[in-house]
Amino acid sequence: MIRTDWTVQEARAIHALPFPDIIHRAQEVHRRNFDPTVIETASLLSIKTGGCPEDCGYCSQSVHHDTGVKATKLMELDEVLQAARRAKAAGAQRFCMGAAWRSPKDRDMDKLCAMVKGVREMGLETCMTLGMLSPEQVGRLKAAGLDFYNHNIDTSPEYYREIATTRTMDDRLETVERVRQGGIRVCCGGILGMGEEVEDRISMLVTLATLPSHPDSVPINMWNEIGNTPVQKRAKPIDPFALARTVALARILMPQSVVRLSAGRTGMSEELQALCFLAGANSIFVGDVLLTTGNPAAWQDQSLVERLGMRFAPAREQGMSQAAE
Repeated sequence: MIRTDWTVQEARAIHALPFPDIIHRAQEVHRRNFDPTVIETASLLSIKTGGCPEDCGYCSQSVHHDTGVKATKLMELDEVLQAARRAKAAGAQRFCMGAAWRSPKDRDMDKLCAMVKGVREMGLETCMTLGMLSPEQVGRLKAAGLDFYNHNIDTSPEYYREIATTRTMDDRLETVERVRQGGIRVCCGGILGMGEEVEDRISMLVTLATLPSHPDSVPINMWNEIGNTPVQKRAKPIDPFALARTVALARILMPQSVVRLSAGRTGMSEELQALCFLAGANSIFVGDVLLTTGNPAAWQDQSLVERLGMRFAPAREQGMSQAAE
């Protein structure tokens, strides 16, 4: 049964289980809903970098922080399609396109929709993250064939004001619901290591697990240190076992969601990544760069998955929520 009525108290009790017990429980849930030997893959491209008016304290692309990232214009269609072809050749099954905007302007929608159509025609799943969307923009992206829309809530409702002031948690949740009601699958997760407490991580996951329906994908990001950002002053390293507990809790609370190890894998050992797979993570980003931060090389990911006796999912298996009988 898929529950959307989890309480913080229930989640806190699960999170506090002895480590062998929470990992075992997460594995049981994972095996009921997925093939535990399969890892989904996605590639991420920044189609418009820098110059964002939001003041998110973790982000290198905000105009409020002097991080050295220069603002660029929206990429041309041919450039994006070339990048998508390279991503597919490198083994990606989903191609995610991100733009550093508060929200897209209507004048950009024709080009964005053309990107979605072009990438989809290659046989790739499509995902975009463009900031907040109007109902009309959701409708246009849906009509173009967009499969997923990413809009992270970043952290807990209680800690959110420490991270951003130019929008609220309610703004984020409104866009998530608008996308869901518009028939586009939702990709929504958060970031660990921004100075939050354990209680904030639990609250963040409960917020996601009590939405009207669970996100189809839940990215778990580790904050990559970026100089001259407010988060740099309060960031705390995440204990490896704390990360695995967070992944396991996400898996237990949201049984049929794909849980993606996203940003920050360059700072994770192979052993930690393997532990997160045991805890229920079943997706990664592939490619050398994630927006403006690094990512493991393709050969490293291939080597790790092969040595674990696992495999990357072919395109036809992307989004499958039930393990083969």
